[in-house]
Amino acid sequence: MALLLGVDTGGTYTDAVLIRDDETVIASAKSLTTRHDLAEGIGAAVQAVLTSAGVSPSEISLASLSTTLATNALVEGQGGRVALIYIGFRERDLEAHGLSEALKGDPAIVLGGGHDHSGSEVRPLDEAGLIAFLEQHGRDVSGFAVAAQFATRNPAHELRAAQLVAQITERPVSASHQLSAKLNGPRRAMTAVLNARLIGMIDRLIGRAEDRLQELGITSPMMVVRGDGALISSQQARERPIETILSGPAASIVGARWMTGAELALVSDIGGTTTDVALLRGGRPMIDPAGARVGPYRTMVEAVSMRTTGLGGDSEVHFISEGLRGGVTLGPRRLLPVSLLAVEAPGIVHEALETQLRSVTPGEHDGRFVRAVPGQPAEGLGPREAALLDRIGGGVHPLGDVLRARIEQGALKRLVERGLVQIAGVTPSDASHVLGRVLEWDGSAARKALLLFGRRRTGAGNVLSNNAEDVAQMIVDQLTHQTCLALLETAFDEEERPFDIAPDVLARHVLMQRGLQGHQGLVRLRTGLDAPVIGLGASAASYYPAVGDRLGCEMILPEHAGVANAIGAVVGRVTMRQSGTVTAPSEGRYRVHLPDGPQDFTDQADALDLLEAALREQAMADALAAGAVDIQIRVDRDIRTAGVEAREVFIEAVITVEAAGRPRVAEG
Repeated sequence: MALLLGVDTGGTYTDAVLIRDDETVIASAKSLTTRHDLAEGIGAAVQAVLTSAGVSPSEISLASLSTTLATNALVEGQGGRVALIYIGFRERDLEAHGLSEALKGDPAIVLGGGHDHSGSEVRPLDEAGLIAFLEQHGRDVSGFAVAAQFATRNPAHELRAAQLVAQITERPVSASHQLSAKLNGPRRAMTAVLNARLIGMIDRLIGRAEDRLQELGITSPMMVVRGDGALISSQQARERPIETILSGPAASIVGARWMTGAELALVSDIGGTTTDVALLRGGRPMIDPAGARVGPYRTMVEAVSMRTTGLGGDSEVHFISEGLRGGVTLGPRRLLPVSLLAVEAPGIVHEALETQLRSVTPGEHDGRFVRAVPGQPAEGLGPREAALLDRIGGGVHPLGDVLRARIEQGALKRLVERGLVQIAGVTPSDASHVLGRVLEWDGSAARKALLLFGRRRTGAGNVLSNNAEDVAQMIVDQLTHQTCLALLETAFDEEERPFDIAPDVLARHVLMQRGLQGHQGLVRLRTGLDAPVIGLGASAASYYPAVGDRLGCEMILPEHAGVANAIGAVVGRVTMRQSGTVTAPSEGRYRVHLPDGPQDFTDQADALDLLEAALREQAMADALAAGAVDIQIRVDRDIRTAGVEAREVFIEAVITVEAAGRPRVAEG
């Protein structure tokens, strides 16, 4: 009998679930996510589920973790300060491909070097320039990203650059060819930058989680969910944290399928920070062939095809002053709900809210608070950011008491992006407390914050509303609307017979929206979803019935919808894929592109066999390192030829090897 422990760290809650023999949920539990040290929330949830089930920690055969940490960090623009080493490309490529935007002012250098399409060196690596750059920035960044031109055809320059980074700076380095075997250097560079930014954050999470589990007496192996729903070892996740983006959402898809057995359905998972929507077709999640997109970034990470929207129970509520009636919109940034902060610091929160309510003139920062996140590394801060962080100190403050000049708002934004500071304000979670849908935190504080929010004036000069319930309903209605848009965009994007209009335009089109309202005049319009929706997340039961009504579709809310991610974390399989290429630099010559450099053959079959053998060995080694047993190998050969003068000429071959198996469980 195997007892499996699944854990998911979300933006607001950390969930834990116990499953017996991959068949039955025997207990589940929740704990608040502790942003300053995620292991505290993990430990609390695990302790609670063990107590609920009445089992000993020593009985756990396997522990597995899914996390939204990497996804949320990229959506919210957080992560460590990094440096990019860009070899063989042009300076303007940094701007043209969004790398400068992704770097957010972090250092980068464009160096001479790189290879061509066949893997031959174009020019030598500029080692002197690289060494000078490393000596200048080695101490003010948390990690380095390296991307060289055609590194997937010959990684020599990336390997040499990584070696110098390790020798001179001792900082972690992310080499692009180790993250993707595909061409497209700028996209590989983007993936390497994001990986480098996440390394410290994910390493701290996994290390502390493993320590906490061992403190509780759980000594079984710990796995982590990858972005395609497969399981990898904790060590593999530490080395390639970028692969854990969409980890939480991917686990939710696996969990949804396990709970419902659905063959065709849209799965919508609402968390504290994001709403993640994906399609189950034939009982399997669709994989995004272009690579995972999270927020504004398109990576080369293989992951479930999913639309991640900055919309959740803790999304920031924005006031819309334009127009006579005004209104609200949500996201993409996550705030700490006022009702939750009031549980932690009731005196400060209530005193500030009551003072602001007594004021005749509404303040710009009414209903907002700020606090530092303890225990986070604060290297590389500018003087203004450092001064503001020092002023915030270790307490909770009304935001207006901390900001002394408008120019400091930029410094505050940068501190939030670095994960050093949290802002509290009005969120849908607060609205749900006012409406009586949720009763977990301080509803009185939520009511006061919504009254302050409602005092804002519209374009007509009128206040938005003097009634907290009215403001709360506006917020919940807006969440319903934005959730419907996210579902419609995914549905249009996944249509087997696509339209010639962008999915987001179609979802918002006046005919689509009027059809949802059942427009009837000279023209009769009826629109909606023609597939069921599986609603997941702790707040799904509160928000999603209205979404199903609006879209005219079946809304499935599984019994354990609130812990779907934790379930998916532990019922998945270990799957490792390795891809490689054989090219033809000249007729009759076949070049195999291997991790340690290219090799040439005169026989096509020999070249293909060597590549397949190398990929088999690597995929099997990765699967074993991830803790897989009963491993099965599947090989796909994609050989591309062209007709030239009545004969077939070899152009290129791509071989993909997949090694998949069950995760090894510890013996009782």
